Amino acid sequence: MTPWEIEGTELMTCNCSYGCPCQFNALPTHGFCEAMGAISIGSGYYGDVRLDGVKIAVVFQWPGPVHEGKGKCQPIVDERAGPEQREAILKIMTGQDTEPFATMFAVYASTLEQAFDPIFTKIDFDVDVDARRGRIHVEGVFDAVGEPIRNPVTGDEHRVRIDLPHGFEYELAEIGSGTSRSQGNIALDLKGTYAQFARLHLNNKGLVRHRAAA
Repeated sequence: MTPWEIEGTELMTCNCSYGCPCQFNALPTHGFCEAMGAISIGSGYYGDVRLDGVKIAVVFQWPGPVHEGKGKCQPIVDERAGPEQREAILKIMTGQDTEPFATMFAVYASTLEQAFDPIFTKIDFDVDVDARRGRIHVEGVFDAVGEPIRNPVTGDEHRVRIDLPHGFEYELAEIGSGTSRSQGNIALDLKGTYAQFARLHLNNKGLVRHRAAA
């Protein structure tokens, strides 16, 4: 198994209500799952290949709950990644060189019946986790915007977090409202739905944890 490790920032949106039932081992809001988002890697490696600065994105669609499978996936890698970086990050994204079900990459890969050929295009990523604000532009594929949830009476920003001491993606996520639209192999249109902003630290064995479990 080739050793790898990445640290970065994530903005993901899905079609569920704020909170995302998946985070609570519950069924999706509308009975099916659609999602898109991106990760900007601040530092990382796959064997001898450095992954600093690499950006990746993905669009997912499942006809029912994720765990029932039959999903589709469109993987995307920023065109500025070199050939070795592309090969390395795609292995991570598809759950290779990872202990079984140790990361979200490995978990989601196990639920797919169709993975489209990867797209290499420009990914613009501007995300502030603490402010719960961000924009992703994946040229020719999708755009996503994340912002704070608003109090329906006062309009004030509402802050809520999800703490997953034993999760496979993040330890702590700031939750916001997402609006995103994709085209191509998986065309989705999501408005005012769940968005998560998180800092990620992952390796072959799963999360590298920085918080003491309660």
